[in-house]
Amino acid sequence: MTAILDVTEVRDAVADLLADRVDPAVLEAAERDGWAAGVWEPLHAGGFTTVGVPESAGGAGGSVAEACAVLEAAGAASAPVPVAETGLLAGRLLASAGLALPDGPLTTGTGEVSLRDGTLAGRLARVAWARQAARIVLVADDADGAPVVAVVDPASARIAPGRNLAGEPRDAVDLDGVVPETTAPAPADARDALARRGALARAAMIAGAARRVGELTVAYTGERVQFGRPVSRFPAVADHLVRIAEQAEMAAIAARSAAASAGDGEPAALEVAAAAAVASEAAGLVAAAAHQATGAMGVTREFALGVLTRRLWSWRDEWGGERAWATRLGHTLAAGGPEALWPTLSRGLRHAAERS
Repeated sequence: MTAILDVTEVRDAVADLLADRVDPAVLEAAERDGWAAGVWEPLHAGGFTTVGVPESAGGAGGSVAEACAVLEAAGAASAPVPVAETGLLAGRLLASAGLALPDGPLTTGTGEVSLRDGTLAGRLARVAWARQAARIVLVADDADGAPVVAVVDPASARIAPGRNLAGEPRDAVDLDGVVPETTAPAPADARDALARRGALARAAMIAGAARRVGELTVAYTGERVQFGRPVSRFPAVADHLVRIAEQAEMAAIAARSAAASAGDGEPAALEVAAAAAVASEAAGLVAAAAHQATGAMGVTREFALGVLTRRLWSWRDEWGGERAWATRLGHTLAAGGPEALWPTLSRGLRHAAERS
């Protein structure tokens, strides 16, 4: 019970910190400039950007579950800064190789990258906040095919700016000829572990954003009166509200269960695949239902809904997306054989119930 209370306290603390720092003006400026210093600095100063990274590596300590609690709150607030990338992704990747965290925002990405004679070759696609990061942390293959963690100064790479549907920076990084500042041998499963944490991070952010979409939609449909009564009392609108609540809760339960499966280590592959598939599907269903319930108002800039739904549509496709993780989930379950199917499902349901 103590661990669950701690996670709730972390989530609430981040939500309180962001409540008066992420407003429409800040989000508009961040979408234009690609950065929000007024959001990043208090989060970083409070240690929230490195929750889940061991103190021995320069992080704030804490579990993967606590890191995902931070991300739930950041997702609900649409915080336009690389909280997931700095801590749960790049930070833990550095720690796994025995490297300390440099100060400032970090990012990471995936791609075919090699390291030969101290020089990198390859490219990373759709890297979050690459232009604004203090360092880019990545996994490369050395001459023997063994994974190596490399730390790169973005100024030494060629970066092509890009963005996702929500206006968040997603840049292409050309690493040909770049000499990394630091390298260290990585665990054999470093790439898979990074992909799992990336998918889990997006699942947690989707869960937070979906919950906030529900709150906004309930409030608007409760205040909007038509034919003498709130539109939330019309059966068709009520159905949309129920769907949003169901899907948001499913995403939250799946993400929290997967985060809890990490314990003191890494999240389990099966639980992450389930969380990523559930959250990615929920993102589309929640966004569609919310826009149906709010009508034209939902797509205006004066209403916060569009800020969140554009993130839901973007995040659901990052670090794999629904189809990739659903396929991996199916393969994993099938590999266990028919006798293991029900025990595996029932164990997962029990763990999810304990975390709900």
